[in-house]
Amino acid sequence: MAKNFNILVMNQISPLGLDCFPKHYEVSKNVASPDAIILRSADLHKIDIAASVLAIGRAGAGTNNIPVAAMSARGVPVFNAPGANANAVKELVLSGMLMAARNLPAALSFVSGLDGAAADLDTLVENGKKNYGGFELAGRTLGVIGLGKIGCLIADAAIRLGMNVIGYDPKITVEAAWSLPSQVRKANSLAEVVRNSQFITVHVPLVAETRHMINAELLAQVRPGTVLLNFSRDAVVDEAAAVLALADKRLLYYVCDFPSPALIGHPQAIVLPHLGASTGEAEDNCAIMVANQLRDFLDNGVITNAVNFPDAVAARESDFRVVIANSNVPNMLSQISGVMAGAKLNIRDMLNRSHKELAYTIVDTDSAVPDGVIASLRAIEGVLSVRYLPV
Repeated sequence: MAKNFNILVMNQISPLGLDCFPKHYEVSKNVASPDAIILRSADLHKIDIAASVLAIGRAGAGTNNIPVAAMSARGVPVFNAPGANANAVKELVLSGMLMAARNLPAALSFVSGLDGAAADLDTLVENGKKNYGGFELAGRTLGVIGLGKIGCLIADAAIRLGMNVIGYDPKITVEAAWSLPSQVRKANSLAEVVRNSQFITVHVPLVAETRHMINAELLAQVRPGTVLLNFSRDAVVDEAAAVLALADKRLLYYVCDFPSPALIGHPQAIVLPHLGASTGEAEDNCAIMVANQLRDFLDNGVITNAVNFPDAVAARESDFRVVIANSNVPNMLSQISGVMAGAKLNIRDMLNRSHKELAYTIVDTDSAVPDGVIASLRAIEGVLSVRYLPV
């Protein structure tokens, strides 16, 4: 019999995503003991996450609003939706490039300040437009830092617009490498990108090693008149260094999605109100992806796109499945197998995957697993969580 799970909904989640949960699930903003949480921007650092929570799903890419390390210590996977909003971000980056190249914000401001009833309106327009002349994208070079789904889409779109593209990503995945257009020139360093680009766009997660990745030392090497775009995370760029580079005319514009006191009203800053994924299509895609991942984890113990766990996908080989999350230390598999063997359980299939400090095991057995076996597995030192998932 299908198990009922309780899903706590935080923020406004696309109905198309929520409809992915089975009808027997309870999916609500008022769940006392949730098995899982689905959210967008709610800050989980500020609340006590119920002990009943087995998984958390972020309907978006970033997980800075989730205490990932604390969840890892509890054996709780944190899912996100990488790439689901990629097209929306791609289109916004292209918009930012065009706004900068054609001086559109200043031109729009000029027109909005005109008196539509003025007798000499045509003359004012003709005299004023010379202040907003720009340049075309074709033939210019775009540097793409971070070649995930978003970076690859932007590279492809820029090439179609007639631009040259240079890309840098020391941790590029095999999947991303396959989808990267062959015309992209591969850079060996950040410095190589900034020295050879008229536009630079950044698409990396905010982690310790990427904080202030774009800093004063790097910006000192850009060509005068470069346009820097940041639709990743605010702190990936050292804002003070970017403002200084604007004052020194090394940057023509800083285009970003993160308003701040230093940028609001700055004549060379094009600042948007965090619109990166703010399209109906992106919100639907993110919600659908993360809801399906949560459902597959709750029902089958399968893990896909968890930021703190390895991917672990295995079709069921029997009606009886146990999934174990544990610290990634030696001798865990032998202890798990030993407990199974001691109970005379035949293992039909076993999958083990690891990611940094965590490991995850899926075990399908030929017969039902007694409660005592589950208790013995939980008692193994280093085991973080054990779930029994019979059909």
